[in-house]
Amino acid sequence: MNAISSYGEALGVLYWDLRTGAPRRGMDRRSESIGVLSGEMFKLSTAPELGEWLSRLEEKHTYETLSEIDQRLVMETRKEYDRSVKIPPKLYQEYVVLASQSESKWEEAKAENDYAGFQPYLEKVIGYTNQFIDLWGAGATRYDTLLDQYEPGMTVEELDRVFTGVREQLVPLAANIASSPHQPDTSFLRQSFDKAAQKEFSLHILRQMGYNFESGRLDESAHPFATGLNPGDVRITTRYLENDVTSALFGTIHEGGHALYEQNIMKELVGTTLCTGTSMGIHESQSRFWENVIGRSRPFWEHNFEALQKSFPGQLDVTVDQFYRGNNVVTPSLIRIEADELTYNLHIIIRYEMEKLIFNEGLKAADLPAMWNDKYKEYLGITPPSDAEGVLQDVHWSGGAFGYFPSYSLGNMYAAQFADTLEKELKGIWDMVGRGDLLPIRDWLAERIYKYGKLRTPAELVQAVTGKPLDPQYLVDYLSRKYSDIYKLS
Repeated sequence: MNAISSYGEALGVLYWDLRTGAPRRGMDRRSESIGVLSGEMFKLSTAPELGEWLSRLEEKHTYETLSEIDQRLVMETRKEYDRSVKIPPKLYQEYVVLASQSESKWEEAKAENDYAGFQPYLEKVIGYTNQFIDLWGAGATRYDTLLDQYEPGMTVEELDRVFTGVREQLVPLAANIASSPHQPDTSFLRQSFDKAAQKEFSLHILRQMGYNFESGRLDESAHPFATGLNPGDVRITTRYLENDVTSALFGTIHEGGHALYEQNIMKELVGTTLCTGTSMGIHESQSRFWENVIGRSRPFWEHNFEALQKSFPGQLDVTVDQFYRGNNVVTPSLIRIEADELTYNLHIIIRYEMEKLIFNEGLKAADLPAMWNDKYKEYLGITPPSDAEGVLQDVHWSGGAFGYFPSYSLGNMYAAQFADTLEKELKGIWDMVGRGDLLPIRDWLAERIYKYGKLRTPAELVQAVTGKPLDPQYLVDYLSRKYSDIYKLS
């Protein structure tokens, strides 16, 4: 598996460079290079020899002698092998080149509000994805096949049930919040904030979280992301907005949560396909936990607000309570990554429903902008003034990451359930946060979640950590407690 992992690391560096400032005129050639290397890695991962080795290792008398790690490695490799071997190498390489070009075109289209220029790329990406589903074989629905790539075992039937239950409880809560006379003041946030100072404060918070800069770095990109090449090289990016002092900060904390997961995987898994998060939902639980449960908490700002004020002299002349409440406002918004904790899930449901329509009902790329705007009007009561703030705001579809979006809401649910257990097991957690002592929290998560990488399935991990299967009620209860306090609801 070392050769496959080595190709993966090399590709990770190329992708990172492409998204963080590679010269635009070289992007087409870079995309071709990525396609060639991806094709070679794909050939290794589908080689007949690998299939033969797996068959031998799966023989009962051999399999029983393997360690727990090796057994899981055989299981995961078999699953990926059986999926990948169905895809012709030439088709796969063509797709990788297209996806890389499509992501670059998306950056241009978003900057220029040019959906028409991006649409042909998206049509091709959807077409290739449909070809893959045909080759893999559809589950209960075609979209189920895509969901399983990001959240193993998750289905449309289960997501419909979970999302419906959460929506039915959060919509009334949002209505109560909207009618509350105790609306937080946010006027102090609408200023011009020095980008260099924003970066320095973001670096300060990453150090507090325990992010290891000897094993990572912080850069800037059009869309924040984390790249885990190996536990010794986990890079993150953020996006600085001059008129928003917290967008880059919370984006950095979010990606830092992803990075802490990847930096703390046990050394026994390094160099194997188990050296990554067990699912996108579990991964998102860590980014959402650090960003929201910790980063947007009152104790966090009781410790850090004075340092933030010093970073922007004379600009944040408010109390820590005003700042805390101002950064936890619930209000309909256009941009997913800047949405509040409560309405964020509606942003995800919109994307989920559209993805289902694309692959289960044949919704066309040409129809996406109008449907996007209609759903934002229906779910959030607002209409995007441009495609740049609407259907073009996310990078995911340009790279073919269909089925990924539900992971964000699942991450919110996992995070709330993990946090409930953490509070019970790590006594005095909020006193620690109030002192800026976040390392015990990082260490608890590393021991209970991070170190296992992909050694446990999402369901196994949640059961092992919390003693229960996934229960979305933890998220509803967490949001109800938090926002009833902020908005003084009865």
